[in-house]
Parts: sequence; C-alpha cells; structure tokens
Amino acid sequence: MKIAMIGTGYVGLVSGVCFSDFGHEVVCVDNNPAKVDMLRRGEVPIFEPGLDQLMKTNVDAGRLSFTGDLAEAVKGAGAIFIAVGTPTRRGDGHADLTYVYAAAEAVAHCMSDYAVVVTKSTVPVGTNRKVEEIIRTARPDLGFDVASNPEFLREGAAIDDFMRPDRVVVGVESDRAQDLMGEVYRPLFLRDFPIVYTDLESAEMIKYAANAFLATKITFINEIAALCERTGADIKAVSKGMGLDNRIGNKFLHAGPGYGGSCFPKDTHALARIGQDFSVPLQLTETVIKVNEDVKRRMIVKLQDMCDGSFNGKTIAVLGVTFKPNTDDMREAPSLTIVPALIGGGARVRVVDPQGRREGEALLPGADWMDDAYSAADGADAIVLLTEWNEFRALDLSRIASSMATARMADLRNVYSAQDAKAAGFAVYVAVGR
Repeated sequence: MKIAMIGTGYVGLVSGVCFSDFGHEVVCVDNNPAKVDMLRRGEVPIFEPGLDQLMKTNVDAGRLSFTGDLAEAVKGAGAIFIAVGTPTRRGDGHADLTYVYAAAEAVAHCMSDYAVVVTKSTVPVGTNRKVEEIIRTARPDLGFDVASNPEFLREGAAIDDFMRPDRVVVGVESDRAQDLMGEVYRPLFLRDFPIVYTDLESAEMIKYAANAFLATKITFINEIAALCERTGADIKAVSKGMGLDNRIGNKFLHAGPGYGGSCFPKDTHALARIGQDFSVPLQLTETVIKVNEDVKRRMIVKLQDMCDGSFNGKTIAVLGVTFKPNTDDMREAPSLTIVPALIGGGARVRVVDPQGRREGEALLPGADWMDDAYSAADGADAIVLLTEWNEFRALDLSRIASSMATARMADLRNVYSAQDAKAAGFAVYVAVGR
C-alpha cells in the first residue's frame, strides 16, 4: 500500500520509516525544503538510535522517499497520515491544532480517490470530527474516512516501540476504514500484537489518559522521595517494594528531578484544559502539573544546600541536560529550570551531554560545553548528575573527586550510592529520596 506521511518531525519520521520497513511504499512530505533536502541526503534531523540505518535501508530498497510536494505524496495513497506538531498553545494550555487543520485542508484539495485520513498527532477529543468536517466542507464530492491512530513512542526506544508495541489503537467508524487500517498494520497483527479498534473519541482519549497516568506515577514517587528524605526511608527500597505489587508495577517509579520531554508536559496540560472545557475538572492531573514544577524547584534548593547556601562564585559540572537518555530532545527538560538557576545564582556551569549540545547551546546561554565528565569536573566545586546517560553510570568516582576543588556530588538520578561516593573521596553526596 502507498502511505503518505505528512510531517517529518519525531513521530512522522519514525512512523514513516517503520511503515516502509513493513513493506509499504511511504512518501514523507514536509513543507520545509531544507529538511527535505537533508532527508534526501540520508541525514536524520533528530537523534534516535538505529533510525539512520533503518531509513537508509528502506530508501535504498525504493520503499521510502521524501518530498515537499503534497499532491505527489497523496496521489494514489490508501492511507494519509497527519503527523504534524500540536504544541501547547500560549496562554491557555490547549493543544494548538493549527497545523493539523491546515494539513486537513491541504489534503482535501489534493485527494482524488478514496483514502483514509489518519490523525497520528496527539489531539484533543473531537479533533478528528473537525478534520472530517474540514475535508467534507472543502470536497463534498470526495469519498474518504477519518481514523485516529495515536502514537505511543518512547524517545530513545521508538523503533522497538513501533515494531513491538504493547498495543496499536485505531479509532474508526466504518468497516472499510477498519479493513484498510488492518492492512496498514498487518505485519503486527500476524505477530499477535494487540490492535484495539475503538470509536474516534475513545482513541483520542486513550492517548491523553495513558500519558497523564504515567506522569502521575512519576510525580507520586517524587513526592514520596521528598518524604523519604525527611523520615530516613530509602526511596529505592520503597520503589522496589511497591513495584513488586502486580497491581502497581515497577515502571515509572524512579525518583528524580521531575518529568519533561515532548509528551507528558504538553499532554497533561491539554487534558486538564479538556476537563475544564467539559466542566469536569481533572483535579488529579492539575495537581500533577503543579507538583512536577515544585519538584524541579526543590532540586534547586537541594543543590543550593549542597553548595553551602550559595551558587555565587562556584564552578558546577552538570552531567546530562536532555530530558532523558538516548535522545537529543530538550523540551521541558529539568535542566531548563535547574541550569539557569545555577547561572543566575552566580555559578559557572560546565555542561556535558552526548547529544544535547545541538539544541542546548541556544537554550542554555551562559553554560560552557565540555567533552567529557572528567574535564568538566576538573577544578569544579560540585558535580550534578542530571540525566542518566550510560556513559555516566560507570564513572571513575575517585578520579573525579581527586580532581575537584571541593568533592561534592548531587546524584539526581540515584545512579550511585553514598557508600561508593564517600569511598571514592567525595566529602558530600546527595541523592533523591535517600
């Protein structure tokens, strides 16, 4: 089947590449000529492990191509995916649907034969109805269906998530559309991965509800971590004891400096606004949003205490600034709150991140970028482990401690232990919830 993928951002590019690996003919379209040229050269504009090679394999096989011509992409396509951005709208927390609706309008004028227009972007309940209305108003003569197919891709593990999903959610309203979407995902169906067919509204809600629930787990364990610090309990032991309960599970129970990224902050805000619009205030989700911001600010206080009450004149090494490992994504990362607070307090901040520099230089003005943890720590007054990249998990702590002006470490991901840090020569070691 020919598939058109509108948008080559994170979701669109990963989905398009993976669909082509299923054997479909995929044309990815983007209105940014520079990005199209980059993709045609085989360059990937985002960091996602394995994506560059998988893209090359399918381009070489003739199943994957890139264009700026929407009509070319849509012509003959059985499924047309809309995978454009839905950022948080300034001022009110709503998802900005400008790009989704513009894509729907443009698609309507390019289609000639029946196709299913599939919304892959994360959108509020009712959006797919509006997409259908836009297309039908523009082209009342056109035969088409609309489907909702939200993505559940974790940055850093997106290819595996696409190829081995927990489930695929498809909102459809006709047998024809369901059959076509079944063909799109046939390789997964044949391998017994669950495909959940629902109505449009339920598919839209599943995405938001899932992300809000996971954000709640993270925020809950971060609150418990704060309580552990006051009571003498160890959050690692508490998380393990909780996670062994099958009703709870051990995922997303790792204490840290708060959640970030492209999904959880945006989707919790959007869900809260949906609740307000329908006069069903989602008090739990609203509280999660507030507490997560409080967690980030609490980390600043923790670091200030470690630095004798002041950052002024201190040199501080920060290890990791992306919101999680194995991605270059800086969106809503805790570092965007913590690092400016350090610099604003008078510290000289040295930053190390394997993939964060491309975005981070503009987002963290005033920080000095270093090549590795050891050069960053040399002569520093404190070191902060903020993102748990693998290369920060087995550091020579003795080498780092001996090179520092004052050996102080804030391990905000609980990678190490106080015993190991003190044995290595750290005079001060602080973690989260311990």
